[in-house]
Amino acid sequence: MSDDFTYRGKTVEELKEMNLDEFAELLKSDGRRKIRRGLNEGEKKLLEDLEENDTVKTHERDMIVVPKMIGKTVKVYNGQRFIDVDVEGEMLGHTLGEFAKTRKEVSHSAPGLGATRSSQHVPLK
Repeated sequence: MSDDFTYRGKTVEELKEMNLDEFAELLKSDGRRKIRRGLNEGEKKLLEDLEENDTVKTHERDMIVVPKMIGKTVKVYNGQRFIDVDVEGEMLGHTLGEFAKTRKEVSHSAPGLGATRSSQHVPLK
């Protein structure tokens, strides 16, 4: 965490002193709406667990990163396993699911022998 980081003109220390409603006013409209409508039980439990522990496992991929989470490690489920996400100031306002990819990157290689008619024209070494 860098000391000179600010989010919408507020330092990390100022953000941590704010309550959730005050922080919601700094977010974009989708984040404001989610917090105004209220967090679900799982999200409330996640915030409570983060106050007690530095590392918490969760399935709440749509939880918005709030200042209380900065400096903590959240293990976010990606459908297969839990991915460690070290929360930093730059992540404020994003959702946890953005940092735990659910799909692998695909890297295609050359076509195999007899794959298609067009692969006849690919020079094979």
